[in-house]
Amino acid sequence: MKTCWRVKLIVFHSHYRPGGVRRIIELALPALARERRLGVNTVVLAGGEAPDGRWLAALRVSLPGVEVTCAVAHSAGYVSEAREPAETLARRVQSFVDDLLAGSESGRTVVWAHNLGLGRNLSLARALVQTCGRYGVRLVMHHHDWWFDNRWQRWPEMRRAGFRSLKAVAEVIFSTKPHVRHATINRADQRLLARGLGRRAGWLPNLVAEPAVLPGTAVTAARVWLERILGEPAPVWIVPCRLLRRKNLAEALLLARWLRPEAWLVTTGSVSSADEKAYADALQSAAVRHTWRLRLGVLAGSERESPTVPALLAASEVVLLTSLQEGFGLPNLEAAAAGRPLLVRTLSNIAPDLAEFGFRFPQAYDEIWIDRGLFDERAETARQTLSWRSWKARLPRACRALACPPPWWEAGAVPFSRLTLMAQLEVLAHPAEETWARCLRLNPQLARWRRQASEGTLKVSRWPRKASAWLGAEAYGRAFARLLDTVPQTVKPGIPARISEEFFRAKLAGENQYPMLWSLKS
Repeated sequence: MKTCWRVKLIVFHSHYRPGGVRRIIELALPALARERRLGVNTVVLAGGEAPDGRWLAALRVSLPGVEVTCAVAHSAGYVSEAREPAETLARRVQSFVDDLLAGSESGRTVVWAHNLGLGRNLSLARALVQTCGRYGVRLVMHHHDWWFDNRWQRWPEMRRAGFRSLKAVAEVIFSTKPHVRHATINRADQRLLARGLGRRAGWLPNLVAEPAVLPGTAVTAARVWLERILGEPAPVWIVPCRLLRRKNLAEALLLARWLRPEAWLVTTGSVSSADEKAYADALQSAAVRHTWRLRLGVLAGSERESPTVPALLAASEVVLLTSLQEGFGLPNLEAAAAGRPLLVRTLSNIAPDLAEFGFRFPQAYDEIWIDRGLFDERAETARQTLSWRSWKARLPRACRALACPPPWWEAGAVPFSRLTLMAQLEVLAHPAEETWARCLRLNPQLARWRRQASEGTLKVSRWPRKASAWLGAEAYGRAFARLLDTVPQTVKPGIPARISEEFFRAKLAGENQYPMLWSLKS
């Protein structure tokens, strides 16, 4: 792509709510604006909701000399939050995209579209692919998450939107059009895509702000703010995330109660999707009923004086990440950047990438094992059996034969992560010292971590020297430009459907099945 110094970069995201994707956009835009091979001088933030005013103002400050505007249409948001019939919505989406790209010149406009693979608005994804092709505009489909990664409730939603077959969905999400490029945030996904798409599929690991010493006043202010929110000065263990069931927050609470009983467990974000409300409500209700030291979504109010996430991390004693699934693992790196100890559940799809970047996590674990006597095993078995059958029956017909049951345990312990939320809450309802005594033999490494937590000697993940070569702003800008410059290879017919089937097989394997993700009911 020639440097012309007059490139319009259109960024698309369904919403600009706090979260990992918005964080990547705010970190990456200055890097892309500085990349000489791109020549960006105009940025358009397009989506279904207008960005928060404070966030937008800060973004503009970070992009000196770049004009930043917004293009917003409700039809470009989540289909599940729209009231219009599918045909009406599709027409409005097409009109929005037509207006967005009107007058675009090949080589002078680039579209950077996030998370179209979630399937939350396939009409929008299709309109972007087709209209960008008409104008000769490069389209980067940036995949952070997938609709088939324990989000199978999207299938009936996509059918109602007019996408009646898995092939039709695949041809949009995994478009093989010459002007389309695909970017993934972990190498496992990129390798799978590249088997069918070749060089059109690039690995674009999330960039991360390098460690910087925050002003002492900012950290002190964050501590004071937390004390006011919590009503007392106390240790804070923090989970930097939105309220999503895949974050497995009850496990973070269990660890905090075991290892640092006097600490408050705090999460930063709140519910940002109606799908997650039942989960969040159940967790909050149990916390109030049992007077657990848990505070959810402390940044949800967007108070004018609220601290930044880096300041909150620096002001906290420990960071936790207990997710069942992640695409990249940004909190792993944010904890290292903040110089805070991290307790983290190891995830097989991202652990190799993090190791390649040079990171080591001293308090990483595979599972937290639970004595079966701490929950009603008979009721839980019946609950899981019914939920599994119901979930499998709702899968696309072609996927049902691929679905493998999750691991079952004939006797002894069970991983906390493989319980339903109801069973997790049963475990948490017991006094913490009782569950600790009954489960310590199953998790012997926790004895050392508990002692270190009380002494303040939990280990911090160091920031490796070679991380910048992978995750720095310059590296990100170069990788993005290289992906745009790639000369596409010829792609055989039927490749999108083949890619989909490979993903289905991987995601439906037994080790990737978690009862908490089978149903949106708590």
